Parts: sequence; C-alpha cells; structure tokens
Amino acid sequence: MQTSPNAVPGPSPEVEAERRRTLRAHKAFATSLLFVAAAIFLGCQWYASVTNPTPSWVGFMRAAAEAGMVGGIADWFAVTALFRHPLGLPIPHTAIVRRKKDQVGQALSGFVSENFLNATLITQKVRQAQLPEKIADWLSKPENAATVSAQVGKLTVNVVEALDPKDAESVIRAGVIDRLAQPEWGPPLGKLLQQLIDEGHAEPIVQELVHWLHGKALGSESKIIELLDERAPSWAPKFVNELVGDKVYRELIQWTAAVDADPNHDARQAIRRFLDKFAADLQQDPTMIARVEELKQDIMASRPLQDAAAMLWAKASTSLMDSAADPDSLMRGKVAQFAQSWGLRLQTDETLRAQLDQRITGAAAFLANNYADEVTSIIGETIERWDADEASDKIELMVGKDLQYIRLNGTIVGALAGLVIYTVSFVLFGGH
Repeated sequence: MQTSPNAVPGPSPEVEAERRRTLRAHKAFATSLLFVAAAIFLGCQWYASVTNPTPSWVGFMRAAAEAGMVGGIADWFAVTALFRHPLGLPIPHTAIVRRKKDQVGQALSGFVSENFLNATLITQKVRQAQLPEKIADWLSKPENAATVSAQVGKLTVNVVEALDPKDAESVIRAGVIDRLAQPEWGPPLGKLLQQLIDEGHAEPIVQELVHWLHGKALGSESKIIELLDERAPSWAPKFVNELVGDKVYRELIQWTAAVDADPNHDARQAIRRFLDKFAADLQQDPTMIARVEELKQDIMASRPLQDAAAMLWAKASTSLMDSAADPDSLMRGKVAQFAQSWGLRLQTDETLRAQLDQRITGAAAFLANNYADEVTSIIGETIERWDADEASDKIELMVGKDLQYIRLNGTIVGALAGLVIYTVSFVLFGGH
C-alpha cells in the first residue's frame, strides 16, 4: 500500500489497534464515573424531595456528587477540546491540536533548540560524560580492541564492495597512469642515471654487463665457426675456417676476460663514457628526448598498460578484502594492536585525554552552533506536512489514556472539594 507523504508515522496496525482499545476502555471508565456522580446527585435530589425532614447525610452526598459531576464535565471539556470540538460545536479555543498544529511544531522546534541543542548545555553534558576516560578504559581491553579491528575490517569490506570498479579504475588511471604519461621521460631518466653514476651506483651495472659479455663469449665458439663458414669463400678449406675460428674465439675470450678482470680497462672506460653521454643526451639532446617520447607513447598505448588500472584494482581490492576479513591477517592484527596501545596511552597520558576531550567538546559545540536550527527545523517541517485530523487522532492515541486520568481526577477531586466546602458550610451555618 502506497504511503501518503503527509501521513503521520505511527506504530504497527496491531499496536495501534491495542492502543485504541485501551483508550476506549479508559474513556468508558472516566465517563462511567461521571454518570455515577450524576446518578448520585439525581438520587439525592429525588430523596430530598420525598422526605421531610431530609437526613443530613443527603446534603453531604449531594454536594460531593454535584461537585464531582461539575469537575468531571469541566475536565472532559478540557481534554476533548485539545483534539476536537466538544459535542461537535465550534466553540472558540477548542480543537487546539488540529488548529494549532503548525504553531505547536514551530514552538516545539524552538524549545528543543533552546533547551536541548544549545552549545553550552551540550558541551557541559559531554564533559560530564568523561568520554576520554571511558574510551580509554574500553579500548585498553584486548577483547574490545579485537572488536574495533573486526568492525574496521567489516567497514573496509563494505566500502570496497560498494565501490564501482569502473570508478576505482578511473581514479587509478587518472592518479597514476595518466600522471605518469604527462611529463617528458628523457630528462628525469637522464638526471636519475647521472645521479647513479656520480654516486658510484652505476658501476655494478658496468660490472654485470662485462661479466655477461664474457659469459657469452665463452659459449660462442661454435657460433663463430658457423659464421666463418657462411662468410668464407666456397673454395676455402674447412680446416682453415676452423683454425681461424679457433683463433678468433681465443682472442675474444682473452679480451673479454681482461675486460672482466681489469676495473680500469679501456672497454670499461668506453662503457662509462657511453653512460655519461647517454645521461647527458637524455637531458639535453632534443633528438634523444624525442625518441624517448616516442617510446613512451608506444608503451602508454600498449595493451598491458591500458589494462593496468583494472588489474591493479582487481588485485588490490581482493587483497584488501581478504586481509580485512581475516581475523589473523597482519592488517587486522595491526588495527587491534594500535587500538589497544592507543587506549593504554590514553589511560596514562593526561595531556592526551585533555586534548581528546577538547576536540570532542569542540566538535559538539560546532555542531550545536551551526546545525541545531537545521536539525530542529525537521520537527516543525515534519509536523507541518502532517494531515491535521490524522495528527490530532494519532496524538490523542499516544497521550489520550493518560489524559483520561485528568477526567477521573476532576471527578474525584471535585467530589472531595464539594464535600469539604459543604462540610465547612454545614459547620459554620448549619444544614438547610
């Protein structure tokens, strides 16, 4: 069933039906007591008219019944006038809730704002609550720190699951990949290479390179002979090719061994000069910089890099959720450890407690000063949207049972008051 936007929120139909039965029962009881008072009054009147002399007790009973009847009727009128016109008569200043619904909402909003959501009262209550001490005591217990870790893990999983993978990939692409493609690669790479050279960190690269070349030379004998066979004249004897190949091979390995063994070998110096020039060209040579930019464009346009954002998010999100959901993971353990250690520190560090208390009270005061009116305005705006008749009915359903006690008290107190007044009059002036 579609709910009207102006409908007044209320309990379930079963609870509402029970409240209506209870309200009817209390109304019937209060009305019955009023009829009892009326019956006693009429009975006393009749008895007085048929007896002469009339017994004194009749006057007491009649005075009590009459005052109780008047009190009951007056309070019935007052209670009924809150919600509707008594007996359907448009008497002024009746059906107050129905007519003054909007004003009541605004007044209630102002009352709540001034007396409940003002900064002074809220900060006072927050300080009295001693929240830093309670937080410290709670967090310092291992089981509570584990609870914090579990809740952080659950929140992390929910947040990651709620994120749209496309949005996450867009963030990674804009924050990492696209930003990586913005600057020129040549000058930064050249500067980095030059720094490595100046600090001596490029020397291991040179060493690995010459060692690799020597290893390749050691296994190149058959390849050298094969090349000589291919390049030599067809009339050249095979043994000559093998002798020449063997000679070339031995010279090659001797040379690469010398380069590998001598840190100051000319070949090594040539490699160092090449690296120096390469570093300078990367920073200063427009042609080299342009070539690196072309290479960068090829790399950025490659399929693996285009798919990198999705791959990074898939792996990162899976790893994060697995760690957040696993109670024995390093992440969960660190969260629990941090929570407990912070609680223990909060217990012993008075300055830290004072700072936390100041931040909490400051936040509460800020919210009260800046948003109290917005919060309380919800009360007035909501009540304004309510249908007047339905609002009156629902409010009566909520408080009507207690208001029936006013009617009962009016009848009983009225009867007692009438009895007292008549008694004083009887004592002072005697019966009539």
